[in-house]
Amino acid sequence: MQNYIDLLKDDEVSIGIKNSVIYALAMTILQNLLALPLAVLLNRRLKTRNLLRTVFFAPAVLSPMVVGYLWGYLMSATDHGFLNQMLAEFGMNKVNWLGDPKLALYSIIFTQVWQWTGYAMVIYLANLQGISRELYESSGIDGANGWQKFWHITLPMLIPSITFNTIMSMIGGLKVFDVIFVMTNGGPGHSTETIVMTLISKGITQAQYGYGSAFAVVFSLLIMVIVFFQLRVLKRWEDKLF
Repeated sequence: MQNYIDLLKDDEVSIGIKNSVIYALAMTILQNLLALPLAVLLNRRLKTRNLLRTVFFAPAVLSPMVVGYLWGYLMSATDHGFLNQMLAEFGMNKVNWLGDPKLALYSIIFTQVWQWTGYAMVIYLANLQGISRELYESSGIDGANGWQKFWHITLPMLIPSITFNTIMSMIGGLKVFDVIFVMTNGGPGHSTETIVMTLISKGITQAQYGYGSAFAVVFSLLIMVIVFFQLRVLKRWEDKLF
């Protein structure tokens, strides 16, 4: 019980939880807000839609560690950093993307939205292709415009994939470790340290096995509570739409 009491007083644990929640919420919102309209666009009969689907999905095939090393190079504050070279070309000052405590976490979030939006897009595409065209034809006969078709047909029929994508994004965001370990190792300071990084540091690196086990139990309960409320919200939304 003392381990659980100590958890409540540990500032590093609080920082890890805060960073993980910010990361998970940002990933869930941004990834799905981008993936859904992208899927709707690429579900149309475009000549290059297969190529575009491949381009947007390709980053999801890469290992998060590979993506971490790639973007760590692109965001480097040194002279070879590609993004800062581009800023310098336009006469702008360099940005310390991964070394500034106020920017580091959001820079990592950007890289992960880039990597995983295509994955969520594919889930939405699979769901979209299962929606009967007769529903759109019938609504068109009744005088429905494009927005009405989307709101009253497409969106309600996408609820299974919305539920899947948002829950997986939330869980994945809460347990993120590898890409942050590669890009910042939790720094600068503790500005990008997440729950899992703190758990590994306390429970394994510092050999506080009992404390780490207590932390793991609290972490599991936290995920269960968040996903439970997420499902409740999505269920209420589904009831309103139908």
